[in-house]
Amino acid sequence: MMDLNKDMFVIKGKNVEQMETISRPSLSFWQDAWRRFRKNRAAFIGLCIILVYVLLAIFAPMLSKYGFSTMDAANQHAAPSAAHWFGTDATGRDQWVRTWMGARVSLSIGLFAATINMCVGAVIGGFCGFYGGKLDMIVMRIVDILYGIPSLIITILVMMVLGKGVAPLIVALCVVGWIGTCRFVRGEVYRLKEQDFVMAAKVLGVSDTAIIIKHIIPNIVGMLVTNLCLAIPGAIFQEAFLSYIGLGIAPPRCSWGILAKEGIAYLRVHPHEVAIPALIICTTMLALNLLGDGLRDAVDPKLRGTE
Repeated sequence: MMDLNKDMFVIKGKNVEQMETISRPSLSFWQDAWRRFRKNRAAFIGLCIILVYVLLAIFAPMLSKYGFSTMDAANQHAAPSAAHWFGTDATGRDQWVRTWMGARVSLSIGLFAATINMCVGAVIGGFCGFYGGKLDMIVMRIVDILYGIPSLIITILVMMVLGKGVAPLIVALCVVGWIGTCRFVRGEVYRLKEQDFVMAAKVLGVSDTAIIIKHIIPNIVGMLVTNLCLAIPGAIFQEAFLSYIGLGIAPPRCSWGILAKEGIAYLRVHPHEVAIPALIICTTMLALNLLGDGLRDAVDPKLRGTE
């Protein structure tokens, strides 16, 4: 009799736990994604690093007593100190201010180029995937041809035609940067339009516009955000490379690529001038990749309900 009561108590306890689990407030897609994203320590650290860099890019030059182009002939090639946290360059300009002024340019170019590529690629790929037909075949053949040409070569040729500057650099990065997003979105939309809920909406007479807005876009927006975070590091690296070889940002404006280019000439005698911008570039790209991987895991519908 005692064992039976114990078993009944255990069963009741399990039922209570199940009832408590069921009675928990339901979470939306983004709330559940944020909950799982916070459990990913690497991705959360990456997000914190990006936020710190963005805040420094905004406020560090404003709070410093030095200007990014102010020269001090008495402090050329100064080592990092309390007066100049990152030291000075060949003309005595403060590297702390120039690093975060360069962050404004590099991060802005990476964000704008990646966002434009995402929007253009999503529109073209979504239209081709949803409607298909001859237009889809023509666009995809064009995409295949462009995909076979190294994007860096096309970017360099465009920069040689348009010249140096922020706007020409963004245009050059967007000429072929949308191709990857286009192929990805086309495949996702083509898969989604064959799903039962989309077919049911078509049978009920729902317009294509309503299907795209209510069913297609909500199912791919999370993956688009993830793809955006993974595309920004590539755009930042291309900007740094083009500025390094002299095709990107034109002096006196500075970027991380310009700082690396100026510092590489003094690598043996003043290594900090190239080590600091190189470290900032590497940590930024690492943080964005960790952030993108974490977002991809957080918004993956296959992982929902597995934790």
